Amino acid sequence: MPTVWQYAIHDDSLVKQLCSKLQISPLTAQVLVSRGYETDDSASQFLNANLTDLYEPETLPGVSEATTRIVNAIREGRRITIYGDYDVDGMTATSILWHCLKLENAQVDYHIPSRITDGYGLSEDALKQLHAEDPNRLVVTVDCGITSVKEAALAKELGLELVVTDHHEMRKELPPAACLVHPGLPGSNYPFRGLCGAGVAFKLAWAVCKKLGTGERSSPRMKSFLLSALGLAAIGTIADVVPLVNENRIIVRYGLQSLATQASVGLQELMKVAKVEPGKLMQSDDDIAFKIAPRLNAAGRLGQARLGVELLSTDDANRAKELAEYLDVLNKNRRSVETKILKKANALVAEHPEWLEERALVLAHRDWHPGVIGIVANRLAEKYEKPTFLISLNSESSIVQGSGRSFGNFNLKTALEASSQHLISHGGHAAAAGLRIDAGNIDAFRDQFCIHAKEQNGSDEPKTELHVDAEVRLADVSRQAVLELDRLGPFGHKNSRPIFVSSRVELSEPPRKMGEGERHLSLLVRQYGKAIRAVAFGRGEWADDIEAINAPFSICYSVNLNRFRGRESVQLQLRDWQSENST
Repeated sequence: MPTVWQYAIHDDSLVKQLCSKLQISPLTAQVLVSRGYETDDSASQFLNANLTDLYEPETLPGVSEATTRIVNAIREGRRITIYGDYDVDGMTATSILWHCLKLENAQVDYHIPSRITDGYGLSEDALKQLHAEDPNRLVVTVDCGITSVKEAALAKELGLELVVTDHHEMRKELPPAACLVHPGLPGSNYPFRGLCGAGVAFKLAWAVCKKLGTGERSSPRMKSFLLSALGLAAIGTIADVVPLVNENRIIVRYGLQSLATQASVGLQELMKVAKVEPGKLMQSDDDIAFKIAPRLNAAGRLGQARLGVELLSTDDANRAKELAEYLDVLNKNRRSVETKILKKANALVAEHPEWLEERALVLAHRDWHPGVIGIVANRLAEKYEKPTFLISLNSESSIVQGSGRSFGNFNLKTALEASSQHLISHGGHAAAAGLRIDAGNIDAFRDQFCIHAKEQNGSDEPKTELHVDAEVRLADVSRQAVLELDRLGPFGHKNSRPIFVSSRVELSEPPRKMGEGERHLSLLVRQYGKAIRAVAFGRGEWADDIEAINAPFSICYSVNLNRFRGRESVQLQLRDWQSENST
């Protein structure tokens, strides 16, 4: 699938104005302008985002009423049950609210469903059990519940007080809970709708702390808690891949600082087994995304999410060490299961080459773990450059689960709605989704899903776009320039590392494949006498084609500082390349 480089258009006068007013380099100014920060005020606010820029928690729809219900339950000595979710966002959201209520000696516990046996969202059986155990309890959901209309109606019928806090996409009919907390509720004018579940939980905890304090301010003890809770909110925000702009960027920026200096005993032990240096967390969120989050996620994917919440909640050092080591083992097991599923999935595609002629893939197998298929679907979508669903067949029931990932701008949610006649249920969003289906309907679903993919993409070959912030010389991306560009972070979804293009680049030495299975690529590139090392992860196959050019070519890349054994050097992360004849 061809990749189109979309160059940002710069107004030179705006770039010069930002350079002068903010005392920044033209390179940083170009990136700011390319991303819509064209005025002194907007660019300055982005660069200097502060905790005080977070919106007051009471402005989040439903927070004030939820806070009153929670505080009343605390004062009445009623049990409060936090109903979480099994992913990292759900685990961190649960832990934030649990810690907050524990500080007030509330009668609080939590319920975490199993991804494998319970599935996503509220469960009628779980609500019945919670009501039977204590009909007077208050149930507060985090990171789930906004689509659980039937389940909320059951809670109301039982007389179980239910507060729903969530961030996921809503349907037309909202659940009849006692209270709803969501940044996008109908009629809401909340300025930012991109919070994750942990972000919403943090805002609710903040409001509870204020109400338990003076009403306007939290007590010193609660302020200290909120600063530490930012670390949990940052983990949830990074793991849930929500846009790292506005409040999310502030939460992650200050949350990484919090994790570096006041992480809980559980997170300290998890960082040890993951080989994460707390002091380096503020330099990049990569350690959270690729080391901390996967270990927590492994617990949820393998049906043991409650252990992840326990790790985030415990103050017992020995138990924290035991849990961290166990989650590390689970993550290794998850990787092993993932490798086996990926190998079999590729074999299935090889057995059915006609599937590659379609605009989408739907694969099913009896030996696939339902908690891991989503990760593999993502890898296959990237490899085959088409939206992909993997379905885990079950020998005990004809009702099976599937997980899908999109590619390019394909909307999975719309595609599932168009194929819903073949499904029992489905949910998710444009980029990632899940389904339940009778195994006998898989072939019919595959046909309908592929038809919709063809209709949505049209007759033209799909294209992937790369937004290029600026075309620069290799000499422009100095160590000082990279350090200044880091002020634009933390980087993530909707706030990616700046992407640059350099043309008339040559090889200083033959490309080198590296890593397990020679999956990765290392290059030493040169332009006008300036040489810089470049790496391309997962793109070892580019080596032969690049070497065969034997002429200058163009590269598209992001840039960072590679820190190794106390030394720093500028390193390019290659995103794409083109021969000069094709640019």
